[in-house]
Amino acid sequence: CLPANQERLAEGKLSTVQFHPSAQVVMTAGRDRSVSLFQVKNFNLDDVDGIRNPKIQSIYLESFPIYKACFSADGEQVVATGTHHKMFYVYDMMGGSIIPVHQVRGMEDKFVKNFEVSPDGSFMLLTGTSGYLHLLSMKTKELISTMKVNGRSTASAFTSDSSKVYSYSKEGEVFIWDVRSRKCLHKFEDEGSLEGKCIAVSKNNQYVACGSVSGVVNLYTTDVCLKENNPKPVKAIMNLVTSATSVTFNPTTEILAVASNEADEAVKLV
Repeated sequence: CLPANQERLAEGKLSTVQFHPSAQVVMTAGRDRSVSLFQVKNFNLDDVDGIRNPKIQSIYLESFPIYKACFSADGEQVVATGTHHKMFYVYDMMGGSIIPVHQVRGMEDKFVKNFEVSPDGSFMLLTGTSGYLHLLSMKTKELISTMKVNGRSTASAFTSDSSKVYSYSKEGEVFIWDVRSRKCLHKFEDEGSLEGKCIAVSKNNQYVACGSVSGVVNLYTTDVCLKENNPKPVKAIMNLVTSATSVTFNPTTEILAVASNEADEAVKLV
């Protein structure tokens, strides 16, 4: 396979690669301040010229190295946060416009980097400083409510029905929030975690995976996480030797991908 972005290779580190939720499109974004969209062609044995993945378009955000970019649930927008900014951008692909969101009223954070978009398309969850989690309306980008974890929040994940948020703290605790009431339903300790880095919930809501700075990824069943304060993982995945910075389940909950961005080719499929 040719590189998906070979028609416009990035000039700096890529921070995001994501498939469009419904179209055959892949997005790349990164430190070179650009978001690019490419059509992903299916491999065709009759294609004697080889596969081209044509570039659809690129947008450039001046003085804005991108920390993270993400499609909206309907695939009509891209949200992008910067490495050291309190503002973020919304790229409206239907209208072709780039909308800067300079300040969310009620949010005092000096910068916002990490965020999640709810699967139902209703919410955007911004990770603030000092343990604050800001729930925004995806439609208006206005603040709905703020939640707070003990310590510092490093990663969050919505359940597939968007009813709950699992939030992982730097101190290795996981807080489970009810999105509608914004109440903390439960919290538990991730076994042996020195510092939380990433978290994922499987689409069928059966498993939670927590990745820590040691490279260990603990896999739990969600029913145990909702009841016990010190649940035992059903499996501890020890394959990574550097920090686990990314975990994600495949749509059918048969494969868990774990990865570290601190070493080359540090990707394992479990």
